[in-house]
Amino acid sequence: MNRTDLGKALRELRVASGKQAKAVARSAVMSPSKLSKIENGALPPSVLDVERILEALEVSAEVRAELAEAARRVATEATAWRIHRRTGLHKHQEEIQAVEAQTTLLRVFQPSCIPGLLQTPEYVRGVQQGSELTDDALEKMIGARLRRQEILYSGARNFRFLITESVLRWRLIPPPMMATQLDKLITMSRMPNIEIGVVPLSAPMPGLPTSSFVLFDRRLAVIEIPHAEITTSEVRDIELYEDKFEAFDRVALSGDSMWGLVAGIRDDFLSEQETG
Repeated sequence: MNRTDLGKALRELRVASGKQAKAVARSAVMSPSKLSKIENGALPPSVLDVERILEALEVSAEVRAELAEAARRVATEATAWRIHRRTGLHKHQEEIQAVEAQTTLLRVFQPSCIPGLLQTPEYVRGVQQGSELTDDALEKMIGARLRRQEILYSGARNFRFLITESVLRWRLIPPPMMATQLDKLITMSRMPNIEIGVVPLSAPMPGLPTSSFVLFDRRLAVIEIPHAEITTSEVRDIELYEDKFEAFDRVALSGDSMWGLVAGIRDDFLSEQETG
């Protein structure tokens, strides 16, 4: 199936469902013009695009699996960050939010920064410093990211976060703000549906903590590299990242040990503030 056939199949499913294009586009978090281009074969949909469209159409699991596989074959796997910045990072946050809403188990590995779902507003600003976003674009992006965090309070979903200790020590924002961010990690880790593990610097590394990645159940993996975001639903790729996640999870600290480590780093930041 090429991208024209995939677009045609999506259009036929929408027509059969009786849903208007505007309604489907709204539910799929995309513009009607983008949906139209996908249906007409003028625009190759990403795996995320197809996921959201199929969810909006409420198709059966069998049809969803078939078209998601077709999307994997024709989709552009990498999207440059400059494209997300041009179209609006807040819109990309909304696209991710739509996929998270259909996920039962979300697993995040972060060797670069605090995971977005756990970031304070001040930390979000720190991550985006130097990104050349306008003040308006930055505020929209922060708002969209904070709205994404509401999903953490859904008891129907489980979250597992793995963070390297170095992330907790990097000074993206002033010490008192870093202390607040680490306090938030401790607080969120006490929720029954959230597990946060910290890979200590003293642990034997099971591999190189190279790229950040997110696993949406066992159907989708999103990997972040400096210039782009890569999306894949290839089973072998997902299994590779699952193995990497579990390998680091085996050496990570959790529970009381994790709380002690994070609290100690937080106290170091607070002490620095008091003596500074």
